[in-house]
Amino acid sequence: MQQPTLDTVVPCSVPSSPLPPSVNFHLWEPCNMRCRFCFATFQDVRAEVLPKGHLPREEALRLVELLCAHFEKITFAGGEPLLCEWLPELAQVAKARGVTTMLVTNGSRLSPERVSRFRGSLDWATLSIDSASPGTNVALGRAVQGRRALTAEEYLALGARIREAGMRLKVNTVVTSLNALEDLSPLIRGLRPERWKVLRVLPVEGQNSGKVEPLLCSDAAFHSFVERHRGLEAEGITVVPEDNVDMRGSYAMVDPAGRFFDNSEGAYRYTTPILSAGVQSAWSQVRFSMERFETRGGRYAF
Repeated sequence: MQQPTLDTVVPCSVPSSPLPPSVNFHLWEPCNMRCRFCFATFQDVRAEVLPKGHLPREEALRLVELLCAHFEKITFAGGEPLLCEWLPELAQVAKARGVTTMLVTNGSRLSPERVSRFRGSLDWATLSIDSASPGTNVALGRAVQGRRALTAEEYLALGARIREAGMRLKVNTVVTSLNALEDLSPLIRGLRPERWKVLRVLPVEGQNSGKVEPLLCSDAAFHSFVERHRGLEAEGITVVPEDNVDMRGSYAMVDPAGRFFDNSEGAYRYTTPILSAGVQSAWSQVRFSMERFETRGGRYAF
């Protein structure tokens, strides 16, 4: 079978959808954690089309400029995006184009020096936090090299550091069988994020298949977790639950090779590279639901 390349065209049998206002750029496949549930491993991308797991600096900068011409908000994600030495440049380019900027990070590399490099260029910082228990995080793989997990105290210090740099704070939590019974209220209350996104662990063929199955949680367990934390809304914390159906086909996403991709059918489908095809042409190959985007609260605080 012929292996896909950066110029592989993914046929699309549905009309092109309008562009949403925000896009997630998964610019960096490498990561220093080993999350068993991760649905953005991009091992297929690295093995088949992009051996280093990321675009060269110059191409990444060109791609960000293109995206900023079509989207109001860009989220830099990974892998772990703080492993990218030129991420501060990407954020500065986006901010100079008038785009709202966001970072999603596991927090392990968010040192005071790194935070200072993003002052004025990042509007939001999102911490991926799945448990207040280091033991649970190690079991999930949410730990540096799969061994060292951040403590609740370290997460609280990171939250303060983000706020001191003038960024707005968001938290992402993935609910699995290992943390579904946990009460994260004390930690979330201490962090005081403006948004707390609570996602149900999502199986994606080719990304986390073979690892995620023991971590899947039931409908009842996920909804119980959400309801257990609803009281935080009275304290000014917006709780945003996302079940599996909410997550599929509702994001504009760019992979480390600079291609749009979608997860509408349970596995990733990649388009032609944006740098060669252009944003609109590449987007015409994506299956996307604007209705799901709006329903899950994708449009906020731009």
